Amino acid sequence: MTVIVRELRPEVRADTEGFARIRHRALPYILYTPESIAYDVTHAHPDAHYLPLLAEEDGEVIGTANVGMVHDSPEPGQGYINLYVHPERTHRGVGSLLVRAADEYLAAQGATKVFAWVLDEPGNRAFAERRGYRASRSAHFLRLDLVNGSLPPLQDLPPGVELRTGADFADDPRPLFLLDAETMADEPSDVDYEFTDYEDWLNTTWRHPQLSRELTSVALVDGRPAAFSLARTDGGSRYGTAMTGTARDFRGRGLAKLAKNDSLHRARAAGFTEAFTGNDAGNGPMLAINKWFGYEICATEVRHVRELG
Repeated sequence: MTVIVRELRPEVRADTEGFARIRHRALPYILYTPESIAYDVTHAHPDAHYLPLLAEEDGEVIGTANVGMVHDSPEPGQGYINLYVHPERTHRGVGSLLVRAADEYLAAQGATKVFAWVLDEPGNRAFAERRGYRASRSAHFLRLDLVNGSLPPLQDLPPGVELRTGADFADDPRPLFLLDAETMADEPSDVDYEFTDYEDWLNTTWRHPQLSRELTSVALVDGRPAAFSLARTDGGSRYGTAMTGTARDFRGRGLAKLAKNDSLHRARAAGFTEAFTGNDAGNGPMLAINKWFGYEICATEVRHVRELG
């Protein structure tokens, strides 16, 4: 059997379907569809040098990797690789081939440091460590059963607070961009991000095919967007929270809870059966909020970093 590694072709349905299939088997906590994969490739920022890779065995996709540069960080030279192999096709050298191809590509882009998320399992961590990666921070995937679970009841809104949907900002989403940029800057991470490119945010977030503006909830205080919960769906029964956050001036008032609870209730009413989200293991406040909703940790990833050169 011969395994080859090649670039994904976004215009070829078999490629995007193969990528989505492997990710769903290896990482079922994140929403992937062939359409979203093709969109991510064709709308990536040029400075991201985004390159999705496929590993094929006799024409069958058995492994995938996302490779690129962290273009929206103030620190230059940071690259990333996140690879996943079909669970029944591991220990066949597939991951090694993907890492080798990714390293060569990132070195050519000027990367001096590479980050990788690794599922917190002994074999995966050992694989990373053998290739010079050291463990850093961890993050949890969380799942909520929207059919059998019991959401907290909807609460009365405090004076001056109103809830809107993302669809209400269709004509001018810039206030949501500013809110997203502020909250993202305060997210616990070993990579600093600066969201300053509004057009890029429109392409990669606001116009993304998985974004549900109707299920996105925004809490306004005296007419100003103060907190939000950004919703994505897979076009079927699965719902995901892409981001939940509160502007600095309004924190500590329970506004993120209000927004996310509103979104979850509407998602359940619309027929979605599973809700997924993710949190940095050090983000105690958000983990507490998600526990209050009934989310349970279903997997953990550990970020690893390697110096190139």
